[in-house]
Amino acid sequence: MAGPVADQHLRVMKNGYKLSVGRDVLTGVIVMLAILMFAGTGGTVVTDAINSLSGHSKAGDNVLVPAFLLNIALILFGWRRYKDLTKEVEERAAAEQRANSLAVTDPLTGLLNRRTIGERTAEMISIAQRKQKSITFMMLDLDNFKNINDVHGHSAGDAVLKQVADRISKIVPPHNLLARLGGDEFAVLLLNNTTEQAAIVADKLLHALICPFELQGHVLSVGMSIGIAEFPTHGEDMPVLIQRADVAMHHAKDNKLDKMIYHAQLDGHSLERLSLYNDLKHAIATGAMELYYQPQVLTAGDGMPSLEALIRWPHPERGMVFPDRFIPLAEDSGLIIPMTWWVLETAVAQCAAWHRAGLPVKVSVNFSANCLQEIDMVQRVSDCIQRHQLPDNALALEITESMIMADPHQASKVLLEIDEMKVDVSIDDFGTGHSSLAYLKHLLVDELKIDRSFVMGMHDHKNDEVIVRTVISMAHNMGLRVVAEGVETRRDWDALAAMDCDRIQGYFICRPQPVDYITDWLETFARDGLKLGE
Repeated sequence: MAGPVADQHLRVMKNGYKLSVGRDVLTGVIVMLAILMFAGTGGTVVTDAINSLSGHSKAGDNVLVPAFLLNIALILFGWRRYKDLTKEVEERAAAEQRANSLAVTDPLTGLLNRRTIGERTAEMISIAQRKQKSITFMMLDLDNFKNINDVHGHSAGDAVLKQVADRISKIVPPHNLLARLGGDEFAVLLLNNTTEQAAIVADKLLHALICPFELQGHVLSVGMSIGIAEFPTHGEDMPVLIQRADVAMHHAKDNKLDKMIYHAQLDGHSLERLSLYNDLKHAIATGAMELYYQPQVLTAGDGMPSLEALIRWPHPERGMVFPDRFIPLAEDSGLIIPMTWWVLETAVAQCAAWHRAGLPVKVSVNFSANCLQEIDMVQRVSDCIQRHQLPDNALALEITESMIMADPHQASKVLLEIDEMKVDVSIDDFGTGHSSLAYLKHLLVDELKIDRSFVMGMHDHKNDEVIVRTVISMAHNMGLRVVAEGVETRRDWDALAAMDCDRIQGYFICRPQPVDYITDWLETFARDGLKLGE
């Protein structure tokens, strides 16, 4: 080939092979790219690579590549390689940025995470120490948040946490730090602030959560407990300062307070709480708890009373520990689940024993919201009944109004399964939640228990009397039984009997008593009937 043709074409020859990609332009570009990619790697590699790409493997295949195609190939290859490198660098930078962000912030809320707030607190303490300034650390813990997760699911809980984070982030002053420590715990680090100034911020944080949260058609109220500790007054290093804010927070929560500033006397309370938790866990595991029973008697007729099973804790050193002291701890720690199942097992066994002894009573058991959400809940209740051969309709599960209204659809499914087992359902503390009798008519419920606060106030507050009377009347119209709690005087009895309340429960009839006492009481009742005092 000579002349202009030689100027416009490139013949590639190597090691006695004549290589050609003249069949189409695309193949030519591929060959040129291959030459560039394999340049400098040795003749054999280049040749073999080109042969492979071009489909030729023997000498004599003479193919010409136009020179301008080589130039285009070089330009395209260079640009493509530049774009690839740029994209790779950007992707690596983005990945590194994401990794750094995850190392510093909480992925759910975008707030600082536990490690970062700890590091920043240590840094700020060092600065404050040099400049002789004060800083405060605040520990924030949401109240009853576990119930939201248990009733609505963890996705709903996450949604609430994000809304909480959004609200409180608007309250924390600029140049101060807000973090999510994990779960439902948050922390605030206030720079150059005293506890008095921190208390003002705490009040604003509490106020930010007053407005309920709307979630999936439900209106949820979320409270918060806050503990406050100040450097250097309450601690001179990061771990001590955070630990003492945590102690103050738990003291606030246990005593139903919004906030608490740390003081030295609280340390004993923290150790006391830990000790109580360990003792409670051991008592549940070893069956060292005890059930007391309180009768619910008919206001008309002489039928056998029902009984409510109430848990007590006879501590070997502390004496009798009452529920208002250990139930909140059980709910916060998750011990409420094994405790509830222990109560059910023990109460069903005792009820079956009374039936065998000729005392055909019905026993009510308070059922935890946590247990109600367990997948095998219905099966476990059924197994317990069969294990002790308890007759039909001899067991009632007391479920709070708020538990049902938190997820009415799920509740209706569970109540249907419970009804099929011939187990009654009683709505406990009715009137303290957000339900209505009109809604309850769609649920398989057998009984309402009017909260004691209405019963005890009906003589002094006309509205309480109207509420009690209305609930009894409407419940009867829907075929529901009514039990009134908190009856302490003959006057209460007479008023409720006049309203046709079905059953009465309270100190006027009998205080909660252990099994032996109640067995004697039932035998006397079966023989002599109810003897009312004044």
